[in-house]
Amino acid sequence: MRAILVGPPGVRDRLRWDLETRSIEVVGEFDTMVDARRAGLDADIVVSTPEPATRDSGFGVRDSRQNGDRDRVFEEALTHRELEVLELLAEGLPNKGIADRLGISDQTVKFHIASIMGKLGASNRVETVRRAVRRGLLSL
Repeated sequence: MRAILVGPPGVRDRLRWDLETRSIEVVGEFDTMVDARRAGLDADIVVSTPEPATRDSGFGVRDSRQNGDRDRVFEEALTHRELEVLELLAEGLPNKGIADRLGISDQTVKFHIASIMGKLGASNRVETVRRAVRRGLLSL
């Protein structure tokens, strides 16, 4: 499996070590998701560092309290395909439009959107895009 790392250098060092122990090849490292997208590298996953948070529940979930926000954010990276779906979701396309653009079924789009929403801890499409922008996964 090939991975791209996104985040501050010190955190990427820890991620790189962890991934290499799992036989995952790191093919690129970037400070921001925008830089990673611009590079156009071929990878199976993008591993990004979580946004700063004030409390870790100990279960891989952070409770983000910036600007009074009490949303729970999961720290699981989005796959390359999920990032593609997310970008089209941010353009306001319906599931059918996303499916047509990516050459996949409507049901597969629904699956990807549900997975993205779960990973970001969002309850609807607008909140999903908002959280993705805030975490640097999208630039509008």
